[in-house]
Amino acid sequence: QVQLVESGGGLVQAGGSLRLSCAASGSPFSINAMGWYRQAPGKERELVAAITNSGTTNYADSVKGRFTISRDNAKNTVYLLMNSLKPEDTAVYYCNVRWPRNTSWGRGTQDTVSS
Repeated sequence: QVQLVESGGGLVQAGGSLRLSCAASGSPFSINAMGWYRQAPGKERELVAAITNSGTTNYADSVKGRFTISRDNAKNTVYLLMNSLKPEDTAVYYCNVRWPRNTSWGRGTQDTVSS
């Protein structure tokens, strides 16, 4: 059974930092890419950042220069370091993993940035 374990969410003041992690397990296939999406109340789910196993990254314009995505291929784990957080970053963040034949989603972790 494929399982994604997310951690690192919480409450932080504006200007602070959070680090999210997501560990994938239970699949016989290698991971092609990992990333993070987020969804704020009343808004569509959007891509925040993604990274391939070769290191190619993609960021939403709203987080460029503030967030950094990284991964540990040996541990099938992806990280998202979020610096200079703003109240607009408040959302549920979902881990996303792309396998050769399927896509997996985490249950989501709430990140709240207070002003």
